[in-house]
Amino acid sequence: MLEILQYEFIQRALISGIAISLSCSLLGLFLVLKRFSLFGDAISHVAFGGIALGLFLKSNPIWISFIVSVLGGLAMVKLNSSKRVYSDSSVAVLLSFGLAVGLVFIGLSGGFSIDITSYLFGSILLVSHEETLIIVFLSAVIISFVIAFYKRLVYLVFNEEQAKISGLNVALLNYLFIILATVSIVISIRLIGVLMVSSLLIIPNVAALLLGYGFKKTLLLSACFSVLSVAMGTILSYEINVTPSGMIVLVSTGIFFSLSASKYVASKLPQKQKPIGHP
Repeated sequence: MLEILQYEFIQRALISGIAISLSCSLLGLFLVLKRFSLFGDAISHVAFGGIALGLFLKSNPIWISFIVSVLGGLAMVKLNSSKRVYSDSSVAVLLSFGLAVGLVFIGLSGGFSIDITSYLFGSILLVSHEETLIIVFLSAVIISFVIAFYKRLVYLVFNEEQAKISGLNVALLNYLFIILATVSIVISIRLIGVLMVSSLLIIPNVAALLLGYGFKKTLLLSACFSVLSVAMGTILSYEINVTPSGMIVLVSTGIFFSLSASKYVASKLPQKQKPIGHP
């Protein structure tokens, strides 16, 4: 199996996939704890609308998608901060809007094509050298942001009101966080597709949370699970000739269900009793 690592397209796929898995898992834990798990679905559907618009305009669909998705993410934050719309409602509105825009422009462009299908399901094995460099650079920016603002982000997640009282610019931090989360989602679409992109944000983090460790350990475990899912999924998909995005998600969910089952079995086992009087 390891002999496939000699192929350049596999090397590019693994490098870009690992870079994205790290950035998505780090941001994803904050999204999960903020009860914003469906953010990835909403932005990926908005990005789908941007991609369809880019193909219709015969422009670079990824750059158009960047612009549309960032505007969508900022709109979601604005709606949530207004307190007039529940967070899950704003997610539903943007998700439906993005999908509708995408379908309209696909129709205007003459229907589904190979290009739009590749964005729907991803094409990690077809990532070019230039795309790999862009993905690695943007992922490095996102990871650096999480490291630099780690304490503030933790404060923001667990006690936003207290963060405001302490003088933290919560609005600006929220906007920066959402912009970078949006960027991570858009660059992930090229690899894993619109339909699967939220899995990189959510599943590894939910699996890590099952183990019940502290925040830092959970963050590291989710990154490990995410990298393992992408690496194994990419290699297995090539070996058995199936869609990489589907195999990546299957490996990720396999990790989740394995941990969930082991926790369930452990909870049913008889607990060892301490002798009376034992400290």
